[in-house]
Amino acid sequence: MSAVNDPQVWTLIGVFTTIMLGAMTLMTVQINRTIAASINGLRGEMIGRIDGVHHRIDGLHGEMNARFDTMDTKFEHLDRDVTALSRHIWRDTTGD
Repeated sequence: MSAVNDPQVWTLIGVFTTIMLGAMTLMTVQINRTIAASINGLRGEMIGRIDGVHHRIDGLHGEMNARFDTMDTKFEHLDRDVTALSRHIWRDTTGD
């Protein structure tokens, strides 16, 4: 059995430590790259979905404006008809 103070033992300890540190460094770099790629992919997907939501909202906005314009036109006609009826009724009641 050899003692811990032999040069070969210290060389093996150094080689083992270097291999372990190198492997940990490679694993850390790969994990960081994978996480960054995943985050960027999710960010791109979310931006695409948010853009889709914006387009849908813009479409609904246009549709709502069109419907409100239609209702405004109908209310204008209704207001004109009610005014005409009111004039007709009040004219008939005051003439009696």
